[in-house]
Amino acid sequence: MSIKKTYEEINEKIRSGKAVVLTAEEVSVMGRELSPAEIVKKVDVVTTATFGAMCSSGAFINFGHADPPIRMEKIRLNGVPVYEGLAAVDTYVGATACDPEKPEYGGAHVIQDLVEGKELELEAWGKGTDCYPRKYIKTRISKETVNEMFLFNPRNAYQNYNVAVNTTDTIKYTYMGSLLPNLRNATYSTSGELSPLLNDPEFRTIGMGTRIFLGGAEGYVSWPGTQFNTSKPKNEHGVPVSNSATLAVIGDLKQMSSDYLQAAYYEKYGVSLFVGIGIPIPVLDEDMARRLTIRNEQIETTVLDYGTVGTPALGRVNYEQLRSGQIKVNGKKVRTAPVSSLSKARKIANLLKEQVQQGSFELVKPVMMFPKNTSLNGLKEEGGES
Repeated sequence: MSIKKTYEEINEKIRSGKAVVLTAEEVSVMGRELSPAEIVKKVDVVTTATFGAMCSSGAFINFGHADPPIRMEKIRLNGVPVYEGLAAVDTYVGATACDPEKPEYGGAHVIQDLVEGKELELEAWGKGTDCYPRKYIKTRISKETVNEMFLFNPRNAYQNYNVAVNTTDTIKYTYMGSLLPNLRNATYSTSGELSPLLNDPEFRTIGMGTRIFLGGAEGYVSWPGTQFNTSKPKNEHGVPVSNSATLAVIGDLKQMSSDYLQAAYYEKYGVSLFVGIGIPIPVLDEDMARRLTIRNEQIETTVLDYGTVGTPALGRVNYEQLRSGQIKVNGKKVRTAPVSSLSKARKIANLLKEQVQQGSFELVKPVMMFPKNTSLNGLKEEGGES
């Protein structure tokens, strides 16, 4: 008879210090020798992690009121424009926001500076109203002075992502890094067999309310991420072969660490935020155990030409090949390099493993599961093609 476990049974083991917790890499190795049925008996929780650039990230901040008060209709933090279309002293700092005159410093840097306890210059303007008469304020803020400061990222932790190359004669500057001409390099993202959404590709355990490691603190999955797309083709192992589903996540920025939340600038592209995410996955049954033993050689992704309009596909490779440092594209050997950090992902997975083992991180069953059949729409220009 097949073994089935519940969240409560696993959490009771966590509370009593008896839970067996492994990282996804450790379980992948175990899966070479043990069957899914044997793994269900031996393992209770598997920790997954990723650390990469996630442009669709940002933070909500409430500054508190001045005396006399101001309704902020234009806001700058260390010169970076941040969103003012909320209540009088609320803002959203988008990770990619920047002053065009100083593109190397943006919203991601503002977020990291706040996390590190630095003081930032706040400037705000308003038209002045009867209830908010002040028209201008210039002051300093920090995470100690603001009321609330929480990370809310609309699209993180992509379920797989493509490989980027460039077949043209000129260098291309992209969010996948600088792509050298004539197929002289290939860049890729995600942490392969350690990546959260590749270990639960059907979203059986990850949904709204799932407790996660986020930026060095406790966070939660708050919704399906933007561009949540489950219609992408899958390989024989049930893994999407290009960028697919995503997560919207939330957590207390005041508790986070710049070890796991770091600003970055991509030459001639712009600013992004590297976000560390770890998700513990319960080993509920044999199907989950089978999913969790996925290996790099079983995870395929698509090579896209970022130098050509339409980014045409040039074939597929797997993560074992990518990690070898070299792949073949159009018959040519191409050097590979990750734009995410595997070492940092491993650190997160092991840290989360310790927290679960110590009983300080219990699992939360999702309060809402994610949709199964989703696809994406694109913009269509009036009078033209999409």
